Amino acid sequence: MSTLVLASTSPFRQQILHKLNIDFEVDSPDVNEQALENESPVELVKRLSKTKALAVSKRHPQALIIGSDQVAVLNEQILGKPHTYDNAVKQLKAASGNRVEFLTGLCLYNSATQQAQIACVPFTVHFRQLSDEQIERYLKHDQPYNSAGSFKSEGLGITLFEKLEGDDPNTLIGLPLIELVRMLQKEGIEIP
Repeated sequence: MSTLVLASTSPFRQQILHKLNIDFEVDSPDVNEQALENESPVELVKRLSKTKALAVSKRHPQALIIGSDQVAVLNEQILGKPHTYDNAVKQLKAASGNRVEFLTGLCLYNSATQQAQIACVPFTVHFRQLSDEQIERYLKHDQPYNSAGSFKSEGLGITLFEKLEGDDPNTLIGLPLIELVRMLQKEGIEIP
């Protein structure tokens, strides 16, 4: 089997990939994640997932590289990582009672053949009506300042939701395993 490399230092993506019970390495892609002018959210996550895989492929010339990127979209606007408490409060107030679509770009790049499989997998979160007190308690507990949309669904963030819609719950955390397994099968890797 080819070496499998996850082009991400996200501990959450690593935890998800461990579910497949296959060996993999981790390498940081270190790429600029800024959107291009007039780039749609779907185009953005597809481009960035491929860019991350390509950046890592230079150090792994005979490997299968997994690149992934995610954005949250509310009212056709991308919600980035809040980085601060005040920004997180604004994001969660805007999301309260609304639906937020998470778009996760996934690229499996074969550095030996230079062939890429790329997909964008959607997942929708319907937020409950949130009070200022609920938002404040949540932010103090989970401190999701480095998470798109200002929450961690793998933590207490799940309590903010009314309903989830999507084919693969792993997508919400940032690595759509169902689609990844399909891509790996096309490369001749059967799981299990």
